Amino acid sequence: MKVSEPAPGVHFVEGPASNWLIVRDASGFMLIDGGYPADRELVLESIRGLGLDPADAKAMLITHGHVDHTGSAAYFSRTFGTPILCSPEELAHVQGKEKHQVTFGQVLVRAWRPTVFRWMLHVIKAKALQAEPATHAEAWTPEKLKDLPGQPQAILLPGHTPGNVALLLPTAGAIAVGDSFVSGHPISTTSGPQMLHRMYHSDPAAALASARSLAAVQAKVILPGHGTALHMPLTEALAVLQV
Repeated sequence: MKVSEPAPGVHFVEGPASNWLIVRDASGFMLIDGGYPADRELVLESIRGLGLDPADAKAMLITHGHVDHTGSAAYFSRTFGTPILCSPEELAHVQGKEKHQVTFGQVLVRAWRPTVFRWMLHVIKAKALQAEPATHAEAWTPEKLKDLPGQPQAILLPGHTPGNVALLLPTAGAIAVGDSFVSGHPISTTSGPQMLHRMYHSDPAAALASARSLAAVQAKVILPGHGTALHMPLTEALAVLQV
């Protein structure tokens, strides 16, 4: 786990295979995403390492319902009463009523590749197969978001999943893009702005079109769900994306 502060009040945590954020201001702090189920202790440690109490989190915002981003959500909801919030379009996915996840078959046919095989082993060790849905998750509204630390603004980007979003943190000049695009991944051999492998997307073409639609957004720090933080204009990052 590596914790950095690429933008004021925005703490970017690079976990073993996926990332999460801690956003704080004078009103308190919130989380964006929560790693794999096995990352829970790291999520708690990252919060306490900043001198914060996990029970005080104002909310956990979920960019999309994949288990490497929702792994701590049910625990925070049950243990601390933390509101788990996502887009209305993603609510059924986060609650476990729908599934928009790479299938075992899609992984198995590619498992002969060493990077895919190692990633598959990590997924199993990270308890992805025992992931608990956040059954008490709620859909956010612009008003709810505005009252949270950093005053996040949700941008719907369907394609990776139907209700996938990016979260703009306007006062910090940063954007959490989740898996809309990333800067690295365990099965990727390159670093820098890139789309995830197409097997991870519900609709690869729509995912790419949605990511490219961010070109008009003003942000100088890009915080992906996998890989390192990017310090560059969105237009520059988006120009190299392809599926």
